Amino acid sequence: MLTQNLGYPRIGSQRQLKKACEQYWAGKIDQKELKEVARKIKEDNWQTQLDAGIDLIPCNDFSFYDQVLDTSLMLGVIPQRYSPVLSQVKANSEIDLYFAMARGYQKDGLDITAMEMTKWLDTNYHYIVPEFTAGQEFRIFHENVFGEYNSAKQLLGQKAKPVLVGPVSYLLLGKEKEQGFERIDLIKKLVPVYVEIINRLKQQGTEWVQLDEPCLALDLTKKEKEAFDFAYRYIANRVSGVKLLVATYFEALLDNTELAVNLPIKALHIDLVRAPEQLDEVLALIPDHLQLSLGVVDGRNVWKNDYEKSLNLINKAIEKLGTDRVIIAPSCSLLHSPIDLDGEIAIDSEIKNWMAFAKQKLNEVSELKQIVEGNSDLLEANKKAIEGRRLSQKVHKQAVKDRVAGITEADGSRQSAFLVRQQLQHERFNLPSFPTTTIGSFPQTDDIRQLRAKFKKGELTLEQYEQAIEQATIDAIRWQEEIGLDVLVHGEFERNDMVEYFGEQLEGFLFTKNGWVQSYGSRCVKPPVIYGDVSRPEDMTVRWSKFAAAQTQKQMKGMLTGPVTILQWSFVRDDQPREVTTNQIAFAIRDEVVALEQAGIGIVQIDEAAIREGLPLRKAKRPHYLDWAVGAFRITAGGVQDRTQIHTHMCYSEFNDIIEHIAAMDADVITIETSRSQMELLQAFAHFEYPNEIGPGVYDIHSPRVPSTEEMVSLLAKAADLLPARHLWVNPDCGLKTRKWPETKAALENMVAAAKQAREQISTESVI
Repeated sequence: MLTQNLGYPRIGSQRQLKKACEQYWAGKIDQKELKEVARKIKEDNWQTQLDAGIDLIPCNDFSFYDQVLDTSLMLGVIPQRYSPVLSQVKANSEIDLYFAMARGYQKDGLDITAMEMTKWLDTNYHYIVPEFTAGQEFRIFHENVFGEYNSAKQLLGQKAKPVLVGPVSYLLLGKEKEQGFERIDLIKKLVPVYVEIINRLKQQGTEWVQLDEPCLALDLTKKEKEAFDFAYRYIANRVSGVKLLVATYFEALLDNTELAVNLPIKALHIDLVRAPEQLDEVLALIPDHLQLSLGVVDGRNVWKNDYEKSLNLINKAIEKLGTDRVIIAPSCSLLHSPIDLDGEIAIDSEIKNWMAFAKQKLNEVSELKQIVEGNSDLLEANKKAIEGRRLSQKVHKQAVKDRVAGITEADGSRQSAFLVRQQLQHERFNLPSFPTTTIGSFPQTDDIRQLRAKFKKGELTLEQYEQAIEQATIDAIRWQEEIGLDVLVHGEFERNDMVEYFGEQLEGFLFTKNGWVQSYGSRCVKPPVIYGDVSRPEDMTVRWSKFAAAQTQKQMKGMLTGPVTILQWSFVRDDQPREVTTNQIAFAIRDEVVALEQAGIGIVQIDEAAIREGLPLRKAKRPHYLDWAVGAFRITAGGVQDRTQIHTHMCYSEFNDIIEHIAAMDADVITIETSRSQMELLQAFAHFEYPNEIGPGVYDIHSPRVPSTEEMVSLLAKAADLLPARHLWVNPDCGLKTRKWPETKAALENMVAAAKQAREQISTESVI
């Protein structure tokens, strides 16, 4: 019986990759130094997996930015607008082209926008969306995969297993950039290049190749199913001597089970953490030749594996297939897990005994194999940890459970309908048309980070720390007044992270010292861990919102994170339904919203950046999720008066299939990220005739480029063609925490100028 891993975190145990990339972008290190950091991370990762006893160890799972972007570069899928970059960089500097595609390019007389970015299925990881044209051609443009395998083979020998994004999922995860064709029709052009890649890997000596096909677990059209069948039969007919492993994850195969098990491949991986019920159907249909990889160790959470549950699944598979056809594995790539629990010396020892990070999950995979082979001591130790967590008094609070159990319809209802509230709010705030604001955070400079670090180390008193934060807040307010923003924010200089900041003040959460995971590019987050019932013991943001509001005559937004986003961007307890935990958080945020209103804050933004991200991958499961997700948001906003304006913000999302539920949230104003899609995402709101106010982002904060005033006016005109201009706000795509002040100031000054031009050039009488 084999063990395997599907992928490993690539940021480095101390976030070395993040730091190196940012230094490279800033011109502080050269390409050679950047690649040396990457080499050390990869070798450490391979050695860690080798030491854990993993039989099939992934290579080519490392990326400087994103594995889908890597695939686009490998296949030569480079949008035409980057041709000038190609001509300017040296032949051996493809990495500069790569970063230009990811981040945009604004130097050497060029100004080129970045490629669109969106969430990787239902995770908080972002990928760069491939762009396809009707005449799209594919070829091996970047040969990194072959060098990666050679490097891995030197250390791992035949255990090295190259990982590729599968051809069908690669197409389905992209977008058509022209009318008149479907990207799935490009499969016949694409698979010959995959054949060439796999055959070259075979010549180098590879025994296994992993092809990630997460889209096999989605709702597929007849044509898409045919593309899977065609692609793998084409590859199988032209490749021999290489064992192909197709990996699915995040959902059950369901109606795609027969298709998946009959692909001409050597092994199929299924996610038995997210969908353990699929094992029976897979075993009923599996052909005699196929090996089955069982994803029994959770690759997306931090809880110790319950060996008894996993062994029930493993033994069921062994009974049908025998040990030689069973592979034990994590449920998905460990990219979504923190790296090593051993360094977390500050976590409560009882709770720490319930947890496992990526390194520990490798050991769990190996230990499950050892238990199958007869090591019962490992099983008994695991049982004690699992039972200790189930019975712990640190997990359960009856008052919190009772409040959630007593939810009524009134808890999620505003006093009046939107049109009534809108009139009262317009009279109260008296804002101009196309009112300007930002999403909340301003740049977290090195000075601010050092200030926070010194305070945590005890080098500053609370009074010294707060005085410095107050001054940064005042400076930000004065600058916002100076450039003419209409609704101000305090900048969130006191906050380390939009989820962590709240989790630190809520009961039921714990925090790691180094539990970082990659969100996109060099952006890493350190999600809180929800281990028990959640409650709010005291005010969380009122002190800073009151202080900021007292510094200006303009409106100051209170800034909160919504319950679904706190849930999605945390590692969540897995011993109760997610909706129960969400409602516990919702009541805590509701209490904070009411406290802000009582403190005189008239506009409160409750960010639900992740509500689309949490949408189940299968359509049949979505209504239940949307009911409780929307209901939780409504609980947070349901306690305030009509004259209090509730905003919400959502990150990169396709809204077509959930627009009625977005409307059901009944936020007075919603802000969304639309600049990279050139307002394309607004079409869903237009077709639905979205009734409330909306702020479509007019510049991309994930790129350092500064858009011109004219560019933003053009985007506002596009928005006004789709939605009533009188309902439009003007704002960036997202918060500005990760940006630098010079680019932030230049972009926001242009944004305010764009709003002023829009007031002169675009009639607010326009309608859908």
